[in-house]
Amino acid sequence: MPTILRIGPYRFFFYASDREEAPHIHVEHDNKTAKFWLSPIRLHRSNGFSGKEINKIHQIIQEYENKLIGAWNDFFGN
Repeated sequence: MPTILRIGPYRFFFYASDREEAPHIHVEHDNKTAKFWLSPIRLHRSNGFSGKEINKIHQIIQEYENKLIGAWNDFFGN
């Protein structure tokens, strides 16, 4: 599960087994997790994050969208 980005307390990553799904990114901080689809960017699920944190994470994903999609394509060969 490669880490693509670390911003503040958040780690952005995906699992090697995610190949069959549409491009997305997992986010974790402590015991909180979330999954966002990348195109278009939208929350798929969240466990433990507050609405304020989800909004902040969404903004980070928007800022780094090209990097995250590029990392997905590089890793999965798309």
